Amino acid sequence: MSPRGARLGLLGRWILVLVYVAVIFVLSAQPNMASPFHFRNGDKVAHTLEYGGLGILLVMAVRGREGWDRPLAGGVLALAMGLGVALVDERFQSIIPGRDCSLFDWLADAGGLILGQLAYLAMRRE
Repeated sequence: MSPRGARLGLLGRWILVLVYVAVIFVLSAQPNMASPFHFRNGDKVAHTLEYGGLGILLVMAVRGREGWDRPLAGGVLALAMGLGVALVDERFQSIIPGRDCSLFDWLADAGGLILGQLAYLAMRRE
Protein backbone atom coordinates (compact mmCIF):
# COMPACT_ATOMS: atom_id res chain seq x y z
CA MET A 1 0.00 0.00 0.00
CA SER A 2 1.26 3.48 -0.82
CA PRO A 3 2.06 5.91 2.01
CA ARG A 4 -0.94 7.99 0.97
CA GLY A 5 -3.20 4.93 1.06
CA ALA A 6 -1.85 3.98 4.48
CA ARG A 7 -2.57 7.50 5.78
CA LEU A 8 -6.11 7.38 4.42
CA GLY A 9 -6.64 3.97 6.02
CA LEU A 10 -5.38 5.27 9.35
CA LEU A 11 -7.58 8.37 9.06
CA GLY A 12 -10.57 6.16 8.30
CA ARG A 13 -9.92 4.08 11.43
CA TRP A 14 -9.80 7.22 13.59
CA ILE A 15 -13.01 8.51 11.99
CA LEU A 16 -14.67 5.22 12.97
CA VAL A 17 -13.45 5.71 16.55
CA LEU A 18 -14.86 9.26 16.65
CA VAL A 19 -18.22 8.17 15.23
CA TYR A 20 -18.43 5.30 17.73
CA VAL A 21 -17.59 7.61 20.65
CA ALA A 22 -20.26 10.05 19.41
CA VAL A 23 -22.82 7.22 19.43
CA ILE A 24 -21.80 6.33 23.00
CA PHE A 25 -22.39 9.93 24.11
CA VAL A 26 -25.70 10.18 22.24
CA LEU A 27 -26.87 7.06 24.09
CA SER A 28 -25.54 8.44 27.38
CA ALA A 29 -27.52 11.67 26.85
CA GLN A 30 -30.84 9.78 26.86
CA PRO A 31 -32.66 10.50 30.15
CA ASN A 32 -33.93 7.52 32.15
CA MET A 33 -32.58 5.04 29.57
CA ALA A 34 -33.11 1.44 30.64
CA SER A 35 -30.74 -1.42 29.90
CA PRO A 36 -31.66 -3.58 26.93
CA PHE A 37 -30.98 -6.62 29.16
CA HIS A 38 -33.69 -7.28 31.72
CA PHE A 39 -31.83 -9.19 34.38
CA ARG A 40 -29.76 -8.26 37.41
CA ASN A 41 -26.68 -6.29 36.31
CA GLY A 42 -27.80 -6.40 32.70
CA ASP A 43 -26.57 -2.82 32.36
CA LYS A 44 -23.03 -4.05 33.10
CA VAL A 45 -23.31 -6.47 30.17
CA ALA A 46 -24.43 -3.56 27.97
CA HIS A 47 -21.45 -1.48 29.13
CA THR A 48 -19.06 -4.37 28.47
CA LEU A 49 -20.40 -4.95 24.95
CA GLU A 50 -20.47 -1.23 24.12
CA TYR A 51 -16.90 -0.67 25.22
CA GLY A 52 -15.75 -3.95 23.70
CA GLY A 53 -16.55 -2.43 20.32
CA LEU A 54 -14.64 0.70 21.25
CA GLY A 55 -11.69 -1.43 22.38
CA ILE A 56 -11.50 -3.11 18.98
CA LEU A 57 -11.71 0.19 17.10
CA LEU A 58 -9.16 1.91 19.33
CA VAL A 59 -6.57 -0.84 19.10
CA MET A 60 -7.00 -0.97 15.31
CA ALA A 61 -6.46 2.79 15.07
CA VAL A 62 -3.56 2.96 17.53
CA ARG A 63 -1.72 -0.04 16.10
CA GLY A 64 -1.92 1.52 12.66
CA ARG A 65 0.73 4.03 13.78
CA GLU A 66 4.41 3.22 13.52
CA GLY A 67 5.92 2.55 16.93
CA TRP A 68 2.57 1.48 18.41
CA ASP A 69 2.13 -1.60 16.23
CA ARG A 70 3.31 -4.08 18.87
CA PRO A 71 0.48 -5.72 20.85
CA LEU A 72 1.51 -4.52 24.32
CA ALA A 73 2.42 -0.94 23.40
CA GLY A 74 -0.65 -0.43 21.22
CA GLY A 75 -2.88 -2.21 23.70
CA VAL A 76 -1.80 -0.10 26.66
CA LEU A 77 -2.27 3.15 24.74
CA ALA A 78 -5.68 2.06 23.41
CA LEU A 79 -6.74 0.99 26.92
CA ALA A 80 -5.66 4.32 28.42
CA MET A 81 -7.57 6.23 25.75
CA GLY A 82 -10.67 4.07 26.20
CA LEU A 83 -10.57 4.45 29.99
CA GLY A 84 -10.43 8.21 29.52
CA VAL A 85 -13.49 8.12 27.26
CA ALA A 86 -15.29 5.90 29.79
CA LEU A 87 -14.47 8.29 32.64
CA VAL A 88 -15.74 11.32 30.73
CA ASP A 89 -18.84 9.34 29.71
CA GLU A 90 -19.62 8.39 33.32
CA ARG A 91 -19.13 11.98 34.49
CA PHE A 92 -21.34 13.20 31.63
CA GLN A 93 -24.11 10.83 32.70
CA SER A 94 -24.16 12.40 36.16
CA ILE A 95 -25.82 15.53 34.69
CA ILE A 96 -28.47 13.60 32.72
CA PRO A 97 -31.84 13.09 34.49
CA GLY A 98 -32.32 9.48 35.50
CA ARG A 99 -28.66 8.59 34.84
CA ASP A 100 -25.77 8.36 37.27
CA CYS A 101 -22.00 8.15 37.47
CA SER A 102 -20.98 4.68 38.62
CA LEU A 103 -17.59 3.16 39.39
CA PHE A 104 -19.05 -0.27 38.58
CA ASP A 105 -20.17 0.90 35.14
CA TRP A 106 -16.67 2.26 34.55
CA LEU A 107 -15.19 -1.09 35.58
CA ALA A 108 -17.56 -2.85 33.14
CA ASP A 109 -16.36 -0.42 30.46
CA ALA A 110 -12.75 -1.31 31.33
CA GLY A 111 -13.55 -5.01 31.05
CA GLY A 112 -15.13 -4.42 27.66
CA LEU A 113 -12.09 -2.50 26.43
CA ILE A 114 -9.81 -5.35 27.46
CA LEU A 115 -12.08 -8.04 25.96
CA GLY A 116 -12.33 -6.06 22.72
CA GLN A 117 -8.57 -5.90 22.44
CA LEU A 118 -8.24 -9.62 23.15
CA ALA A 119 -10.83 -10.32 20.46
CA TYR A 120 -8.84 -8.18 18.03
CA LEU A 121 -5.63 -10.09 18.85
CA ALA A 122 -7.44 -13.41 18.43
CA MET A 123 -8.73 -12.33 15.02
CA ARG A 124 -5.24 -11.16 14.01
CA ARG A 125 -3.61 -14.37 15.40
CA GLU A 126 -0.64 -12.51 16.84
